[in-house]
Amino acid sequence: MISTDNITLRYGQRVLFEDVSIKFAPGNCYGLIGANGSGKSSFLKILSGEIEPTHGTVSVGENERLATLKQNHFEFDEFSVLETVIMGHKKLYSVMKEKDALYAKPDFSDADGMAAAHLETEFTHLNGWEAESEAAKLLSDLDIRENLHSSKMKELNGGEKVRVLLAQALFGNPDILLMDEPTNNLDVETVSWLEDFLYDFKNTVIVVSHDRHFLDKVCTHIADIDFNKIELFTGNYTFWREASELALQQKRDYNKKMEAKIDDLKSFIARFSANASKAKQATSRRNLLDKLTLEDIKPSSRRYPHVLFKPDREAGNDILSVTNLSKSNEDTLMFKDISFTVNRGDKIAFVGKNRLAVSALLQVLSGEEKQDSGEIKWGVTTTQSYFPKENSKYFEDDINLIDWLRQFSKEKAETFIRGFLGRMLFSGDEPLKQTSVLSGGEKVRCMLAKMMLSGANILLLDEPTNHLDLESITALNNGLIDFKGTALFTSHDHQFIQTIANRIIEITPKGLIDRVMSFDEYLGDKQVRKLREEYYG
Repeated sequence: MISTDNITLRYGQRVLFEDVSIKFAPGNCYGLIGANGSGKSSFLKILSGEIEPTHGTVSVGENERLATLKQNHFEFDEFSVLETVIMGHKKLYSVMKEKDALYAKPDFSDADGMAAAHLETEFTHLNGWEAESEAAKLLSDLDIRENLHSSKMKELNGGEKVRVLLAQALFGNPDILLMDEPTNNLDVETVSWLEDFLYDFKNTVIVVSHDRHFLDKVCTHIADIDFNKIELFTGNYTFWREASELALQQKRDYNKKMEAKIDDLKSFIARFSANASKAKQATSRRNLLDKLTLEDIKPSSRRYPHVLFKPDREAGNDILSVTNLSKSNEDTLMFKDISFTVNRGDKIAFVGKNRLAVSALLQVLSGEEKQDSGEIKWGVTTTQSYFPKENSKYFEDDINLIDWLRQFSKEKAETFIRGFLGRMLFSGDEPLKQTSVLSGGEKVRCMLAKMMLSGANILLLDEPTNHLDLESITALNNGLIDFKGTALFTSHDHQFIQTIANRIIEITPKGLIDRVMSFDEYLGDKQVRKLREEYYG
């Protein structure tokens, strides 16, 4: 068990949370949620001891071990893959290193022998003899091939490093597991494996994630950061969201009735206060009014942007034809001789283990990059708008948001531009912000406003949910469901793909797998599974 007692965290005048006392019990998985900037990652760092709170304490059960999923992908570059995993059990790793250092001494003394015997006992108690085989199995389960186990971490690609760090966090059955965005950069199979692992995990898990499907699959409780407090709710994310929306609506309905009653009382007092014969009754009503107060409902600090993609014109039947398309980046083949046709109204999710290949395809289709060979033919009635995964080049000029968005609008009036920024939660003085101070999530919302202004009937989106909070993801998700045009997109968000796409195209090393079906149907299709095994080897 891990608990907090009156934890407060302040940065200057800004309070992230105040006097938070909470217990996280064994056998439960807690999804830690809150708006961007609410302090989710900071709270995990306080629990792990990485940062100190302004005041308050964290307590961990006696002899319980805590493990965290590391976010620094370069921290272990000089260590082998297998050693990196074992380092997740700090005490065991320390005993191993001490033991190795003793045995390596050229002048091994009797005192060294006594110390070595003590370390051997502790090593056995910590299940050290099975450490390497357990670490190797974890790595293999996470699709890190055995020939990589002795390689240095710096020799691995980004996706492989993520899986090794995940194995490090899971190694040795920790009593308390803290995970910040564990599904980032993981493929579908690895996410599914992690979901199953956490579902069966008997100890305490606290996880931050923007993946709604993942939170629904693994969480037994939701820990909601709002109004500088953390409140626990039983159930997964969807249950929490629907229950909280229902409770808020009930409170609003109740308040409407209360407001109507107060209006009746005010009207009576106004009409009869001056009438001597009614004065006593009016005074009684005034006293009742003083006691009758509206229940203090704090609206959630969360705000949902309004995402609406409205095409200026409807596209015809000819949308896109791709023939024998090939692309390489820096001598690395992304895809070769791929062909497909996009039909009117298609909403296609492009997936694949090689995320760089998927991004490269969208870059080529959008015209951002040039193909090595092959033909791309867009229909004459189509207009395209592209959302890149990397958007820094769009924000090189340090200007305010009104001037930034005005660049992409036919209508230049400030009130019009402010309206679009307001839909994306930039209100009051926020449109006067300089682009140089925008967060990752704010830049994404700006890019979505740019796309909304385009009036395009074809949308191409490369990982659009990156950097967004759950509320913005939900709004974008609904906006693309309602979009009447054609969408070509990629995302690591399972629910996003499942609820939007009517067709899945997977880019594999041996060609495309193209199916008109939902994502869940695709993952469960026996023929698709057989093809994937064949194409990926």
